[in-house]
Amino acid sequence: MRFPNKVTPYKDSTIAKVPVVLKYLKSKDYTVLSLFDAVRNKMSIKEYIDTLDCLFVLEKIVLKEDIIHYVDRNIL
Repeated sequence: MRFPNKVTPYKDSTIAKVPVVLKYLKSKDYTVLSLFDAVRNKMSIKEYIDTLDCLFVLEKIVLKEDIIHYVDRNIL
């Protein structure tokens, strides 16, 4: 995971990639592969995996049977 610091600018950090992934997940659920296909032109596979790890640790997404679900979308 890349954090912003003197060497790594914010735009190249993992934290900057989080809103890109959440933009897609706020509208519907995706499979792991279909979400990567949607964000492929914005980040590499390593950045994608790091971003998913970060979101999972922050409990913003859950993975159920290869489907990524955004936790905050279906609040009653």
